[in-house]
Amino acid sequence: MYPDSIKNLIESFKYLPGIGEKTAERLAFAVLDLDIEQVELFSESLEDVKKKVHQCSSCNALTENELCFVCSDSTRDKNILCVVEDTKNVFLFEKLGMFHGYYHVLNGLISPLDGVNPEDIGIDKLLDRITNDKFKEVILAFKPSIEGETTALYIKKVLSGMDVLVTRLASGVPIGADMEYVDSLTLERALKDRKEIE
Repeated sequence: MYPDSIKNLIESFKYLPGIGEKTAERLAFAVLDLDIEQVELFSESLEDVKKKVHQCSSCNALTENELCFVCSDSTRDKNILCVVEDTKNVFLFEKLGMFHGYYHVLNGLISPLDGVNPEDIGIDKLLDRITNDKFKEVILAFKPSIEGETTALYIKKVLSGMDVLVTRLASGVPIGADMEYVDSLTLERALKDRKEIE
């Protein structure tokens, strides 16, 4: 019943997570109410994010440059490395403004049930970086889940022969919660109260 261009736009919106038929229809009709300049900016932004954004060559965070904004900042604490599951977590910690070390973004978490093994998430690159940059502390900042626990224990084990303190986020982050949904006060307390993995 819709013209093809509207139908195609509705189908395109449905590619996004959490967008069903009704929401996709509302978004498509909202686009029709935008000025042509706004639509062109929206279109260019979608293209730019696919063409320009890639992983930082050092930490794997998303950037448009060779190095991300954190890795290119020489004023940060060179002794501390915070290991996270994805780039969204880097932005969460940066919004708090209280962590001044560096980050390393894994390609997900170890999940044997889903066929995701240590070699699939880039543990080798992490170990090379810890060895080469001589970090004194590695903070494991994963969501409190079976996958997060498995990944933390695996990294703790492979780092056991190295002269590096391995810590993790302390209590405050609820079990089963996605890091992006944890409020900033809880996340700040968890970061401050981190402890060594035993």
